[in-house]
Amino acid sequence: MSIPADLKYTKDHEWVRIEDDIATFGLTDHAQEALGDIVFVELPEEGRTVNAGDAFAVVESVKAVSDAYAPIAGEVTEGNVALEATPEKVNEDPYGDGWIVKVKITTDDTSHLMDASAYNNYLEEA
Repeated sequence: MSIPADLKYTKDHEWVRIEDDIATFGLTDHAQEALGDIVFVELPEEGRTVNAGDAFAVVESVKAVSDAYAPIAGEVTEGNVALEATPEKVNEDPYGDGWIVKVKITTDDTSHLMDASAYNNYLEEA
């Protein structure tokens, strides 16, 4: 299982990549594996504001329908519209082409997020 060192992670198995004032969110490799084959991703509307912990997308797999939760607060600037036609990208490349949404960061509080090492330990303890 892949856990890139340059990302931050939530206990709900989302990741965030922060670049300047833009944060990209997605599901971790662990999450996509647990969900199974992703068949649909409902993206949020651009301009929507999300707070840390808010559901920002709905992910449907052959096993379940699950919410994805925002790692940090921001305003949605872009959804990965490629997922509308090819939701399986979340399974195939969760940290690359399978990203779900980008937000303009409205808070820089990342104290509740885990680095790769802490996330790996969290998975081992679960």
